[in-house]
Amino acid sequence: MSGHRPGPWYFVTKRAFDIVVSGAMLLLTSPVLAIAAIATKLSSPGPVFYRAKRAGLYGRPFSMLKFRTMRQASDAPDRKITSERDDRITKTGALLRKLKIDELPQFFNVMRGDMSIVGPRPEDFDLVQQHYTEEQMRSLDTRPGIACEAEVRWYPDLTFHDPAPPGVSAQDHYIRRHMPLQAGLAVRYVDDRSFAGDISILLRTAWCVLFHSCVPQRRRAIEEADARPARNAAEVSA
Repeated sequence: MSGHRPGPWYFVTKRAFDIVVSGAMLLLTSPVLAIAAIATKLSSPGPVFYRAKRAGLYGRPFSMLKFRTMRQASDAPDRKITSERDDRITKTGALLRKLKIDELPQFFNVMRGDMSIVGPRPEDFDLVQQHYTEEQMRSLDTRPGIACEAEVRWYPDLTFHDPAPPGVSAQDHYIRRHMPLQAGLAVRYVDDRSFAGDISILLRTAWCVLFHSCVPQRRRAIEEADARPARNAAEVSA
């Protein structure tokens, strides 16, 4: 099944929107960026930024910028996914994650053209190579984004609503349940993308960050049907 491809005006408008919004956000949040950078540097040894290898447009790898929220050199091939109470996360990093401030440097990625303001969240490059099906690869037919449908639906994230059960690693649980769900929603985004849809996702994301970050969230169960890999966009929405 091939995805719907919008007209040329969509891509021109979307890229112009990305440049204007990311530039404005970097300017408006510059004091927050400066404070977060200083706090990150003072909280633990290591660089201010973390460069995550992600799968970009058409699967090409790029370095996604985030404020470093974990102790330096705590990466491992079998611990690419953080758990709800991950012992690698610093106290400052936990606060940055809760307020989504650690994601702000990704506006630099948008300015460079690696990412978009709205689009599927960029997946770990190695996990894509190892686990994505041919159908899920269609989610890479657009630039990954800062705001996405999956994060709006499962704010603050899927790990909060569906943590790994005892005896199961966060990464194994993510690969089995969360990654197929996110990839399915991403494929549906590719098939249904429109500028109006992007604005809707962006506004809902802003509401989540401004309101739900300050209000305790209730866990919602993920049904087994939701966690199965989707074969097409219609199956995702069923």
